Amino acid sequence: MPAELTVLALAGLLQIVQLGLYGVAANLQVGPAYSLGPRDEQRPLTGTAGRLQRALANHVEALVLFAIAVVVVTLAGKASALTAACAWAYLGARVLYVPAYAFGWNPWRSVIWTVGFLATLVMLLAALF
Repeated sequence: MPAELTVLALAGLLQIVQLGLYGVAANLQVGPAYSLGPRDEQRPLTGTAGRLQRALANHVEALVLFAIAVVVVTLAGKASALTAACAWAYLGARVLYVPAYAFGWNPWRSVIWTVGFLATLVMLLAALF
C-alpha cells in the first residue's frame, strides 16, 4: 500500500481518537443526562471541551482536502518520495494540532495548521504537474 494511503488510514484513526477525546470532555462538562438526552437545547461548550470540539471540526475539514490529495496522487500514479513526505508531514501536523488547540498554544496552533495545509497543497500540485 502506498505511504499516502497508509497515512490516510491513520488520519481516519486520528479522527476517531479526537472524537473520543471531545466526547469525554463534553460529557464531563454538560453531564450524562444531557449527553444521553435529545439535546433539544444547545449548550455551548467552553474551555478544553470547546477547543477539542473545534479541533475535531477543523480535522474533519482538513481531512476532506487531504483525502482528495491522496486519491488524486494515488489514482494518477504520481506517488513519490515527495508526496509520501508531505503525507507524513500532514499527519504529524494534525497530531500536534490537537494539543496545540486544546492547550491554547498560540501562535503554534496556526503554524502547525499551516504545515498540514501546505503539505496537502503540495500533494495536489504534485499530482497535477
